[in-house]
Amino acid sequence: MAFALSYSLCFLLILLQLLSFSTMAPQTYKNISLGSSLIAQENNSFWASPSGEFSFGFQNIGNDGFLLAIWFNKIPERTIVWSANGNSLVQRGSTVELTSDGQLLLIDIATGKEISVASSAGTGVTHAAMLDSGNFVLANQNSISLWESFNRPTDTILPTQTLGQGSILYAPYAKTNYSKGRFLLTLQSDGNFVFYTTYFPLDSPNVHYWYTETEGSGFEVIFNQSGSIYVTAQNGSILYVLSSNDVNAVSTQDYYQRATLDYDGVFRPYIYPKSNSSIERAWSTLVFTPPNICTSVLEITGGGACGFNSLCRNDDLEGPTCQCPYGYNFTDPNDLLKGCKQEFVSQSCEEASQKTDLFYLHEMRSTDWATSANYEYFQPVTEDWCRQSCLGDCFCDIAFYSDQICWKKSIPLSNGRIDRSSDWKALVKIRNQNSSSRITGADSGKKDNSALILQGLVFLISSSLFLFLCLIATCLLVYRIYHRIAKVSKLYPTIEGVNLRCFTYMELKEATDGFKNELGHGAFATVFKGVLRMIRSSKPKRAQLAEQNYRNLIQLLGFCNEGQHRILVYELMSNGTLASFLFGEKQIALGIARGLLYLHEDCSSQIIHCDIKPENVLLDDTFTARIADFGLAKLLGTDQTRTITAIRGTKGYVAPEWFKALPITVKVDVYSYGILLLEIICCRKNFEVEATDENEMILADWAYDCYNQRKLHLLLDGDDEAMDDIRKVEKCVMTALWCIQQDPSLRPTMKDVTQMLEGTVEISIPPNPSFS
Repeated sequence: MAFALSYSLCFLLILLQLLSFSTMAPQTYKNISLGSSLIAQENNSFWASPSGEFSFGFQNIGNDGFLLAIWFNKIPERTIVWSANGNSLVQRGSTVELTSDGQLLLIDIATGKEISVASSAGTGVTHAAMLDSGNFVLANQNSISLWESFNRPTDTILPTQTLGQGSILYAPYAKTNYSKGRFLLTLQSDGNFVFYTTYFPLDSPNVHYWYTETEGSGFEVIFNQSGSIYVTAQNGSILYVLSSNDVNAVSTQDYYQRATLDYDGVFRPYIYPKSNSSIERAWSTLVFTPPNICTSVLEITGGGACGFNSLCRNDDLEGPTCQCPYGYNFTDPNDLLKGCKQEFVSQSCEEASQKTDLFYLHEMRSTDWATSANYEYFQPVTEDWCRQSCLGDCFCDIAFYSDQICWKKSIPLSNGRIDRSSDWKALVKIRNQNSSSRITGADSGKKDNSALILQGLVFLISSSLFLFLCLIATCLLVYRIYHRIAKVSKLYPTIEGVNLRCFTYMELKEATDGFKNELGHGAFATVFKGVLRMIRSSKPKRAQLAEQNYRNLIQLLGFCNEGQHRILVYELMSNGTLASFLFGEKQIALGIARGLLYLHEDCSSQIIHCDIKPENVLLDDTFTARIADFGLAKLLGTDQTRTITAIRGTKGYVAPEWFKALPITVKVDVYSYGILLLEIICCRKNFEVEATDENEMILADWAYDCYNQRKLHLLLDGDDEAMDDIRKVEKCVMTALWCIQQDPSLRPTMKDVTQMLEGTVEISIPPNPSFS
């Protein structure tokens, strides 16, 4: 079969990938004989399991050296599940040898030091083997395992692996640093499964932050073949379930699985789809233990989840993230868990006694450093009194105020977190910008300038590489979209008559004046404005229903497919995106709903947009809403109503089922639309942090509270026109609250939504979306 020129790039990429696998593929070993050895080198010298799914050998860790490890060998990430020398990488040319007396020796070529990785000398070891379970073993002639990597885990356990009493997992120091980090978990000798912080850099346990309460009965932690993880008693009865695989949502036969204590102290079971072209291949997280480490870690000694003076914020999309309070920056930008330091000179006692205005207090709401010692406490006092007391006290770095109570603390501060459920107000002492006591001097200036120049060079190089990769991704995406359009056109004659025009590159270059008038850009492409000299003006004939709803989707006029030039030509939306004109015509919301209804029910094949947000809704010259940007869209087969795929969309608009590895339906678009509808009603973003006080505002929570307390006027922010028709506002809010229910089955269809907005159906009272 001959390939057309347009397929050459994709074919080349696939060929290169296959070549890279073939050049790295080792001999398949069942038994590794005594005397065998591996050398640390760039082509990943390793021994593979019979199926090739796991490998044992050397992995190059950047420029730091080589790690002797076990990893998933059939996925591009080569995810490591066990390592022997995380604390001490070896250099190129180092070896690992299965000696004649049954030892596994790692020899560092730089120092000549011999490190015993596994030793069963004198027990009759005849060979080693890398098993398909991910377990590396030393065995005798009867294939009885005398040493197993499963019995000496590092940070990960795999299906069929168990943790007995006394077993420990250590979190790695960082994502690509496999030395022992700041957290561990263990099944204690008393049977309790406990997570600890460590006395880092020592690896002894410090303070526990999560446990199963199975002391006296816990015997093993089992990761079974079905993907469930649980604590059992000695008689096999299940005492505590950490992760239960939903076999209706995920077929374990089609997924690789692991469970890892990550560098941030969170224990996460992961799944990764095996070879299946219909599913995006990436590790997905099913469960977080603990669910919120920011509020779980309460060390008496130690910096907490993020280090001294830092703040931990838990995010449903990204998990825990570390940040510095205002006026502070990270001690080490490459290791955020080291905490934060002041970027100004602290207040001297002389400055405090003079009661000058060299310092002020920056207010941060819902912020606390939980167990940091309070050296002074006052009650009852006013907030102003608390502020003045801290400003006049050279030992006071941060004051906390709530309900007529004032605490004063000094740095270093530990266990910092931002928690929306907290009503604490932190008052952070900051030196004024015009103060002469800021860090200055010729040496520091040179150092700062050098750092800025270096950062600038790194940014320039990384930006250039990023833009190059984006260009490649854009070309591939445009080709994919065009190919899908062509394929759908052949399969579904009901959209016959769209009459896409094939433009030449020179036509479009001339029309856009050399691509000078940029309208915007996204993750995959840049948008330019242009004027075409000639284009067919005949309007395609469509069924009446399609005409009514298709008008709310942006019109594709044509394309260009000349070598590397792959361009889509859309009609110009003269009024830009909904993001820039979010709160104008009330018909906008109904137009978006009709557009989604067309995608979900009236197209020849059901389409899930997967990224409904203001930036992807364009407005024409009559302010008619047009849904755009189908780069993340999912086209379902004629016999499909759901699919499983990796998370798609934009933070704040993503439905909760994405994070639970559940099948995805059109209801994810309904959820995103509900968030968007609240933004249109309330004239503000779905998530905001006020610049003045760091106060978080979650729009969905606020909207429900206002609705439930009959205070909808608070949502309108002085909109007199909306206030005059508060009943219509209430119906819109009720519609939005139904759309954002946690349970997808409770959400209405887009047909129901359009009828709610049109007023043709009654809307029942919506439950609290947070608890549905």
